Amino acid sequence: MARPRKERELRHSHQIMLRLTDTEYEIITENAGNAHLPLAEYARKQIMNKRVIVKYEIVADVPELKRLIAEFGRIGNNLNQIARYFNQGGIHSQEMRKAIQQCLTGIYEMKYEVTKMAGDFHGNTKTHRK
Repeated sequence: MARPRKERELRHSHQIMLRLTDTEYEIITENAGNAHLPLAEYARKQIMNKRVIVKYEIVADVPELKRLIAEFGRIGNNLNQIARYFNQGGIHSQEMRKAIQQCLTGIYEMKYEVTKMAGDFHGNTKTHRK
């Protein structure tokens, strides 16, 4: 079964010929690829001042990140065990309060490390603001 034809108003029947340098062509094809759009659709949206959403996938294989992710998992497990204990009617003790405080301290320490690492990866955010 053939694909249904587009309505006459939606067909792209006119062409514009455009010459680009190698650099311009490379930039446009890279941007179209990042936006996951065909080159013609990307150019059409740019000409008509329509919004083009570019999605980036960042993959980092950094040992520090793997260590932090594992540590977050351990802290989450500890907090789940504490919550389960209290939800089952466990007694609030000084020891439990100390365990909760240790978990929270660990989370804040890791937050600081992640923030510091993000600064190393992305540079100074104040530099890029207008």
